[in-house]
Amino acid sequence: MKYAYDISVIVPAHNEEKYVRRCIESIRQADACFKGTTEIVVVCNRCTDRTREIALECGAKTVINEDRCIALVRNAGIKESGGEIIVTIDCDNRMTPGTLAEIYAKIKSGKYIGGGAPIRFERESFPLMLNDYMCRAGFKATGVYAGIIWAERETFDAVGGFVDKRSMEDIATAKAIKDYGKKQGKKFGVLGYNALINSTRKYDDAGDDWLYFKLAFKNAVPMIKSALGKPEEYDALIDEMFYDYNDNHR
Repeated sequence: MKYAYDISVIVPAHNEEKYVRRCIESIRQADACFKGTTEIVVVCNRCTDRTREIALECGAKTVINEDRCIALVRNAGIKESGGEIIVTIDCDNRMTPGTLAEIYAKIKSGKYIGGGAPIRFERESFPLMLNDYMCRAGFKATGVYAGIIWAERETFDAVGGFVDKRSMEDIATAKAIKDYGKKQGKKFGVLGYNALINSTRKYDDAGDDWLYFKLAFKNAVPMIKSALGKPEEYDALIDEMFYDYNDNHR
C-alpha cells in the first residue's frame, strides 16, 4: 500500500496555545534529522483558544474533535493522517532531534512491532528525580514504555487503535501492541538514543514538585473504588487534572 508520508505524528491538544508551537518545533527538528517524510496532525480537542491558529501557522494539519476521552482524541488523529508509521506525543511535551529517525530505523529493521520512549523531565529536582526513577522502574519491570507511542498504521488497525480509556490509555495500548507483537515474532521496543522531554507545567503551576505523590496519597480511596467498579470520584479527579486542567490554568 502506498502512503502519503513515512511518518505521521499525532498531537492531541486541548487549549494548548502556550505549548503547541514548541511541540511542533521539536517535531520539525526531529524531521530535519530524518531522511523520510513527516506529517504533523494536531487534534484540536474542544479548543476555545488559539491552538488551532498557531498549529496552522506552524504548518501542521489540524483536526477538530469534541470527545472527552483521550483515546478517542488520539484515534481521531490517526484516522485523518496519511503516514505508514504512527507516532503520538502530547502537546505540552517535546521529542529529541533523533526521535523520528530512530523510530523509522527500528520499524524497518523488522525486529520491532512498535514501542515507546524513555521519559526525562524538562528540569530537575529531588521529587522529580524520585518520580523519574519510579517511572523507569515500572517501565523496566513491565517492558512497556509510554509517553511517545510508535507503531505501523497496520499495527494500530490490528489492535483497534488506542484502548478506549479516559486515562492510562497509552499504557493499555502499549500492552496491546506488545501482545500483538508476540504473535508476529516481534518485540515491543524502546528508543535507546532519544527520549520524551516531559513537561513540568503542572508541578510549576502548583509550586510543588511533590504534587503527584500527594495526589496519589490523597486519592488512594477513590483509586481503589475505581478499581472495584465505582469510578465516579476518580473520574472527577481525571477531569480536574487532565480534561479541564487547561481551562482553569490560563
